Amino acid sequence: MIPTLEWTSEGVRFLDQTRLPLEETYVLATNYQTVAEVIRTMVVRGAPAIGVSAAMGLALGVKNSQAGSVVALATEFETMCRTLAATRPTAVNLFWAIERMKTVFSALAGKPGVTVNTIRAALIDEAQRMYREDIAACREMGAHGAPLLPQAGGVLTHCNAGALATCGYGTALGVIRSAIEEGHQIHVYADETRPFLQGARLTAWELMHDGIPTTVLCDNMAASLMRQGKIQAVIVGADRIAANGDVANKIGTYGVAVLAREHGIPFYVAAPWSTIDLKTPTGDAIPIEQRAEREVTHHAGKQLTPHGVGIENPAFDVTPARYVTAIITERGVLRAPYEESLRELEPIGANQPGG
Repeated sequence: MIPTLEWTSEGVRFLDQTRLPLEETYVLATNYQTVAEVIRTMVVRGAPAIGVSAAMGLALGVKNSQAGSVVALATEFETMCRTLAATRPTAVNLFWAIERMKTVFSALAGKPGVTVNTIRAALIDEAQRMYREDIAACREMGAHGAPLLPQAGGVLTHCNAGALATCGYGTALGVIRSAIEEGHQIHVYADETRPFLQGARLTAWELMHDGIPTTVLCDNMAASLMRQGKIQAVIVGADRIAANGDVANKIGTYGVAVLAREHGIPFYVAAPWSTIDLKTPTGDAIPIEQRAEREVTHHAGKQLTPHGVGIENPAFDVTPARYVTAIITERGVLRAPYEESLRELEPIGANQPGG
């Protein structure tokens, strides 16, 4: 288990993913403001990990609060929620986690005689429960998705949807791990995923950590390898899945999906139910985060582009549902029409987005 994040008595400990693969260092967040900064600057990233990080940030904020009454704590708690909600707009897990923590807070605050200490303990317990649930969900996804992958051959992935994007095991990479555990002979092809290089830096690092055969590709190489017959399946994660099955994932995913369709290759999406947003009807309504120009203009501190040139840096794109062969969740494998298959599973968890 790669220690992406961990609740400790001193604060929340994060593996600094901005320094991988060459430095394995950690950041200790001792207050919720630092947790927010860790999320914003992508020290921690990946939709499931962002959600649990936010929950731990709220638990940490309440733990540190000096509020003398539940009413005063509630005011502080709202400020904490707003601060963490403002970090990254696309990953719905962030808002799901905050709402889940709000629900726990409100349920207790409305009871007579409840103390600040009671609420504090409950929120810490809830954040740690979400951590355990995330790992369990990833393993369930792996079990459901492994049979979809080839018994032998190449599997392409984009960005990092592994242990580093979750609390452990991973979503897309969790499916790959499960398939390999079941005896599949898989070679992973990892898109480098510009401009932040999550594939080259993170996916390659964690798969090599596990001894899984991996080759890194420049983003513009996928079509050629597909044509050569080296790719038998594509599997990616997601930051938000709309009610119609449209998928928001790291920029470049849409292009990979179109290429997979052209070459007759199945395109799978693996994500926990907390990534599904039934309140958003289609991908057109998903907010797309715009990140700093410097991520494109510079690499390793060196400028790559002319001064003054225009820069586009959306962090995500949306893949229409028609390109998605199946969506793998901890509840099972969903297929089109996704409006129906997603709604069929909705009642199982009324506390989830759209539930």
